[in-house]
Amino acid sequence: MRQPSKVLACVDQSDYASHVTDYAAWAACRLKAPLELLHVIDRHPEVAADIDRSGALGVDAQESLLERLSQEEGERSKVIREQGRVFLNALKARCDDQDELRTDTRQRYGQLLSTLKEQESSVALYVLGRRGQSASHTKRDLGRHVEAICRQIRRPIMTVTDDFKAPKSILVAYDGGRMTRRGIELLASNPAMRDLSVHVIMSGKPTADSNRHLEWAQQRLLGAGFTVDSAFVPGDPEQAVTRAITEREADLLIMGAYSHSPWRSLVLGSRTNDLLRASQVPTITLHL
Repeated sequence: MRQPSKVLACVDQSDYASHVTDYAAWAACRLKAPLELLHVIDRHPEVAADIDRSGALGVDAQESLLERLSQEEGERSKVIREQGRVFLNALKARCDDQDELRTDTRQRYGQLLSTLKEQESSVALYVLGRRGQSASHTKRDLGRHVEAICRQIRRPIMTVTDDFKAPKSILVAYDGGRMTRRGIELLASNPAMRDLSVHVIMSGKPTADSNRHLEWAQQRLLGAGFTVDSAFVPGDPEQAVTRAITEREADLLIMGAYSHSPWRSLVLGSRTNDLLRASQVPTITLHL
């Protein structure tokens, strides 16, 4: 299997595309990885409303109708592709001032999730807007694709919400479990992130192992050359994490995602969704 090598930015023609591109470029430079800007066109064939299909058609009429529909569909597809090409080139131009960044663009017809799954083995980090074109009316909504992607893709995923601000401080919502331990390991193995201060926060109900888990995370990061502090903050995790983001002036959140089954999330609600809605900073979710 190929080693994950690229940062893949998923962009649609919404206001969030520029934010996604800027954060993806930042991440690609930090990871010393190439950047790919991907625009997926969801094909929905339409039939012109002025075509009368109410009665039986003769052979000649059927052929004429099919030819007309095919021509119209081809013309629509050509316009959509050209609009997408111009859109991607404009986003690529935002990355041109990054001397060490190699940026490619790709446009595909298909379903977004299946398209992303196809490339999973070659992607080190996905970047997408937490809200897309259909959710731009509210700051509390999640885009309709976000949960499905974060549940099914087994790679780190960064979701962004607002204008680009170069991260200077990272907050890790840590629970001592496999996913967040893996997040600590990924962070510790990336020396290009050492100039960022790291805050490791545990929340919820304290256990006999809480201090041991925090000590492991802090020592792992200190040993890798990071500036780090850790703390246990009792109480509701959503409230504790969002408060810690503000108090510690963190501008990037790392957390595990969807550690419980979809059925349990349906019954009890999803902590991941709650935090994604509440957090107003870019968030990297881990579902590894």
